[in-house]
Amino acid sequence: MSALPQHLDIHLIRILYLLLVEKNVSRVALKLNQPQPSISASLRKLRELTGDPLLVRGARGMVPTQHGESLLKPAKRILDETENLFVKKTPFEPQEEARTFNIAAPDYLDSQFLPSVVAQLRRGSPKSRVVIHSLGPGVDYIRMLSDGDMDLVIANWDEPPQHLHISKLFEDPIVCTMHAACPYAKRTAGDAMTLQDYLALPHVAPSQIVQGYGGVIDAFLERQGLRRNVAVESAYFGLIPYMLTQTDLVLTTGRQFVRFYEKTLPLKTFTVPVKFPPMRFYQLWHERVHQAPEHKWLRDQVTAAAKALVTKSSP
Repeated sequence: MSALPQHLDIHLIRILYLLLVEKNVSRVALKLNQPQPSISASLRKLRELTGDPLLVRGARGMVPTQHGESLLKPAKRILDETENLFVKKTPFEPQEEARTFNIAAPDYLDSQFLPSVVAQLRRGSPKSRVVIHSLGPGVDYIRMLSDGDMDLVIANWDEPPQHLHISKLFEDPIVCTMHAACPYAKRTAGDAMTLQDYLALPHVAPSQIVQGYGGVIDAFLERQGLRRNVAVESAYFGLIPYMLTQTDLVLTTGRQFVRFYEKTLPLKTFTVPVKFPPMRFYQLWHERVHQAPEHKWLRDQVTAAAKALVTKSSP
């Protein structure tokens, strides 16, 4: 086995990783609070050690070379393993310590769930900061979890990513709802919607929220050889219940979500004449924070909020 180059240290590997991720010397200098010439000198040293340019000019700035791209995962693995080797895991004292917890969730969650999570975290760790991020089609939550920009993702998937840690939070049975004053709603009992009616009625459906979520309802129907009439597609899920009050549209979603809006909006909910599996909500996290005491505490609080929600909504 050949010896490691004399000047290859952990800090240099960290600079290598950040350069390959950020593709910009100035941004790396800002992240590490170092002068730009120092990062440029490190890049020159890395080029000498690897015998490769690592970063070259592209159409929109710097881009990694093929060899540089191949070094990204090994560099990240070395940094993670070094952190596990030398960082002492001290107990997390939530009442006394201040942390920033980054949680991503879509807006089709039960309207009481995220507020309950925030309340739970505020009570348990009043000095900590909680940042709730939205989930949209352009959000690469897998990379953000891997890079530490996100601590936890809460959503539902047919098939959650296999390499992430996962725990189930709750299930939400599927129903459909529409404006109670619609002619169809007036003449049809809540348990009398037929399959033919369901497929023919005009539906409003969410745009793809997260990778693996978009079209869960329609994907299930397609597997049954069925197709519904989607008249409107909306990226703003939280506004859809209000769309129902001014249209003849039908929304298919979780019972918990609908229950909140039924209290204030003139909606009528129907039993769906299709045997949809329930929406299953999970929390996902990366191996990098799996053993961290503060992150274990975070996941416990989210689990507790989910259990409280299920208990509260049980008949």
